[in-house]
Amino acid sequence: MERLFFAIGSVSAGSAVALGAFGAHALKARLATDMLAVFETGVRYQMAHALALLAVAWACTQWPGRKAITVGGWLFVAGTLLFSGSLYALAASGVRGFGAVTPLGGLAWLLGWAALVWGVAR
Repeated sequence: MERLFFAIGSVSAGSAVALGAFGAHALKARLATDMLAVFETGVRYQMAHALALLAVAWACTQWPGRKAITVGGWLFVAGTLLFSGSLYALAASGVRGFGAVTPLGGLAWLLGWAALVWGVAR
């Protein structure tokens, strides 16, 4: 499981770098300032949780078999898809409805952090 989380975290971090560069160079002239800020928020939180997935991979090696750590990792993955994904879709399309999905991603992240704490503290 640790290799999977490490791989997903690495791919997520690399794509966050690529998306950040894309936003800074290609989208800067195409998006309104507020939508560029939305896009950048998605990138920033994606990178933070990509690094969190690397921490989950490490935690899996330190405390093997603790299901809460694994649950936390999958919640980080879901949070990234929901939170950052909805912000990217909102910025690209301007459809405000995508913003309704964003809090679900934030909730997944919060639950992921709680699961990670539970998994390492018990």
